[in-house]
Amino acid sequence: MRLHVIGLGGAGGRIADRLAADHGDDPFLAGVHAFDTDMDALGTLDALGEERRYRFGDAAGGDGLEGDLHAGRRLGDAHASELGRAMDDQQPSLAEAFLIVVGLGGAAGAGAAPALAAELSRLYDAPVYAFGFLPTRDETEEPDDDGPRSASSGGAGGAASGAGAGGAPSSGDEPAPPTTHRPLAERNAARTLDALSDECAAVFPFDNAAWLRPSETLAGARDRLNEVAAERIAALFGAGETPEGTATPQQVLDASDVARAAGDDGEIVAIGHATQTVESPEQKSRFGLGLFGSSEPAEVDTSAAVSAIETVIRKATRGKNTVEVPEGRADRTLLVVGGPPAWLNREAIADGRRWLAEETGSDAILSGDAPVPDGDAVSAVVVRSGVDEPDRIREIRETIE
Repeated sequence: MRLHVIGLGGAGGRIADRLAADHGDDPFLAGVHAFDTDMDALGTLDALGEERRYRFGDAAGGDGLEGDLHAGRRLGDAHASELGRAMDDQQPSLAEAFLIVVGLGGAAGAGAAPALAAELSRLYDAPVYAFGFLPTRDETEEPDDDGPRSASSGGAGGAASGAGAGGAPSSGDEPAPPTTHRPLAERNAARTLDALSDECAAVFPFDNAAWLRPSETLAGARDRLNEVAAERIAALFGAGETPEGTATPQQVLDASDVARAAGDDGEIVAIGHATQTVESPEQKSRFGLGLFGSSEPAEVDTSAAVSAIETVIRKATRGKNTVEVPEGRADRTLLVVGGPPAWLNREAIADGRRWLAEETGSDAILSGDAPVPDGDAVSAVVVRSGVDEPDRIREIRETIE
């Protein structure tokens, strides 16, 4: 499918930049832009050229909004049409879906996201999705005198600023950068989640704190978590693309399948992803000697293929998702299995679908193939929509009740 990505604010801009760096030549990434009120933040983006970075909101003076969500909303309402026009250079009319990436606890991105989503829905006949980073409790708590907080001291949560909440990633024996104190982050996130649910077809939250390692700070984990988020986005929205000359998948995944799975009522969606390295089938001659004519892939051991497919489906389902899926249950589920064609055992995939239906309780199980002829891994993407409210999102929403 053709996806147009818009990174709003610091967190969204970093993910847009990461997608451009890692997947800029992939056919699924039809367009990518980064919009922010902070000129310095835009200047740190490496993969996006100046024509795809745009500063809006002269009233902000080129700086951030220091957590003022109301100011962000005013700027979003005033500049939504302007931002829509700033995307025209990459032909957004050809997109089959739009993805707004934003830190939910911020001000500039979170404030502008609902208005931009409404503007894109008005202009184009394509679903608008939001991928939003949840703030951690550490961000809203006053720091103590014992130094920076970490995953082990702050409990569960997410990152409003995306994986880049202030500071640079740490390395070696350097002390971890402290988590930026943002007292309004949870309340901003609660209001932004509600607004995006009203304006977007679906919302994909990302709970950064669930991915933090013991004693790791949000700032120190920035690059790694950005990589995880970008990888999940590409795994889902790039799954239906096959290289030129590749045989058409037996079950083709397209934008309508993603739309059916995600829904159109602003529901929460979780993405699970897993891979397992496999041996690429060696080429063997039709004549057995490898001397004449063309060759064809050697057959893959059936038991090995079945085991690999079963493993990645279960890991993608029961492993760490972008956000918690309470009891693993969902109204709708999408399964995409990828890898070298010889490893895509049809019976194993069918068995995986049946297992997934029982595991999730979903009335609808959609599925597709993602053959990778020269690949060295089998993968599975599991997307669940219509899930019960995750605990962290419930906690965030309670801050404004």
